[in-house]
Amino acid sequence: MQTITKTKMPAVTLEERIQLIQIGDEHLRDKIIKVYQPFIKKVVSKVCNRFIDHSMDEYSIGLFAFNEAINQYKTGQGSKFLTFADMVIRRRIIDYIRKESRRNKAIHLVHTEIEDDTQQEESFIEQKAAIEYFEEQKQITERLEQIEAYEEMLKDYGITFKSLSKHCPKHIDARENAKKIANILVSNQALVSYLKEKKQLPIKELLQYVSCSRKTIERNRKYIIALSLIYLGGFYALQPYVEPETF
Repeated sequence: MQTITKTKMPAVTLEERIQLIQIGDEHLRDKIIKVYQPFIKKVVSKVCNRFIDHSMDEYSIGLFAFNEAINQYKTGQGSKFLTFADMVIRRRIIDYIRKESRRNKAIHLVHTEIEDDTQQEESFIEQKAAIEYFEEQKQITERLEQIEAYEEMLKDYGITFKSLSKHCPKHIDARENAKKIANILVSNQALVSYLKEKKQLPIKELLQYVSCSRKTIERNRKYIIALSLIYLGGFYALQPYVEPETF
């Protein structure tokens, strides 16, 4: 009896679902908005720095902003949809807080009332949210720019992000050992010169400074080079990748 092998269909990404919505699948739009209501509420609550429930104006604005993000998102723009949606929601909530703050100030001028604790809290939240939003967007921009520059640098050494993911050591101790080797390399000008000129890892020379075997270095060659380039390129946004991991 012939056995029928079922072919596993590839999972559909959220970004692909957003594309389907943009070409007219309104049923899917409603489903996505419903599924991601907790995400929307979480982002809004973080900006407002307080608990937000479904009855509040801020939550409604978050829903509209999420829907706006669905309409405006473009694939290949350098970020995942949820990152983009987070940014749009934050922007709309901050705009709302600013408008409310201006309205409250206008009422204050008309009635010559002393600004109460609630207005002070809103003003504080507005300033805090605006600062956090600015810093976050600045970090995202810098990180994307550094990732692009890092990707170009890796190409000179015949390394791609895809190949790097395959050569990343699975065990924490192996990754930590590779980081130590990369640190030794970038601290030695002769080894750095060899790496830059030959576009290869100076394995023979490294063996004079490390206790691991040649086989270990060769097995993690691409990973060590990639870590070394983070140091040498000054990619501080990628620094977490070369810092010790928590066991």
